[in-house]
Amino acid sequence: MSGARAAAEAIDALRRGWPVAIEGNAGTLRLLAIETADAERLRAFDPDARAPVLLSAGRVATLKLANQREAAAPDGPVLVERAPWLDFDTATALSDPQFDLATPLKGPFRAIPVEAPDAAQAALRLARIAGLLPAFFAVAGDDPHAITLADIDAHEDADRLRIVGRARLPVEGAEDAEIVAFRTDEMPGEHVALLIGQPDGRPPLVRLHSECLTGDVLGSLKCDCGPQLHAAIHAIEGSGWGILLYLRQEGRGIGLINKLRAYALQDQGFDTVDANTRLGFAVDARNFRIAARMLALLGQRRIRLLTNNPQKVETLRAAGVDVIERVPHVLPANPHNARYLATKRDRTGHEF
Repeated sequence: MSGARAAAEAIDALRRGWPVAIEGNAGTLRLLAIETADAERLRAFDPDARAPVLLSAGRVATLKLANQREAAAPDGPVLVERAPWLDFDTATALSDPQFDLATPLKGPFRAIPVEAPDAAQAALRLARIAGLLPAFFAVAGDDPHAITLADIDAHEDADRLRIVGRARLPVEGAEDAEIVAFRTDEMPGEHVALLIGQPDGRPPLVRLHSECLTGDVLGSLKCDCGPQLHAAIHAIEGSGWGILLYLRQEGRGIGLINKLRAYALQDQGFDTVDANTRLGFAVDARNFRIAARMLALLGQRRIRLLTNNPQKVETLRAAGVDVIERVPHVLPANPHNARYLATKRDRTGHEF
């Protein structure tokens, strides 16, 4: 079995606490996700207690172990040597920042050269897709059931999206609207587009909105997502016609559970950027090529983009979408999200 289905089955295995294997160009790694495993499963996976711990460079730097990886990307792979005191509980403390203040770590710990670095990088990526902490016990060795790097690429291939359903959907602020759903065979959730108004020959006003359960549904004041969503609907309605793309990429692509972990770190004083890297993720793991594919399926290659994020403009243009104008989307801050908005401006390049 190969392709996106193989990757989907590996993701399911990770969530269930089962071992997986990834074959890279420089070798194969067998992996056990720390978050969903336990001490008994670790003994079965690694009876000789020799498997080092695979973490990301961002997480390892937080632990002051990145002595030879100072220039690494936050989501790059680092191996921590398996010492006698590095048992399952210690590995859990290494991987999960919620224990940083509560668990005094034994040591010393030592970063060692990464075997099969492309497979190790892919493992961290697979954890992010699965919504898990990017942390594994890892051992090198052949495995006939290993998935490949191409399998993981196929799972995230935006070109595999297709339209699977559509219906009229009057919404608050835009009664003349149609909802269109997109998915691939393996993805757990669907992306949707809300088409507001009727095409009139002009490029549509388009908003890319990444899913935010806490903001969109629960009304969280920690971010500006809910107000941005509703303001975008009104702006598109006011422009005559346009499209809201609702992308299922919670927490800048790291998933709901990891986003809540980032929230907990923010309560300890870290901003959104440092919280993500402390967890072991890239600053922004979203895939905006999905939006380009959705626009192509809707027959829209020339748009006006409602955004403060120049990265969205660049990614859409690179994917063949002609963004003829960036329209600012600025809303007032509140006492709970002022620091969040300042971080977006000062550390992630948003233009307000």
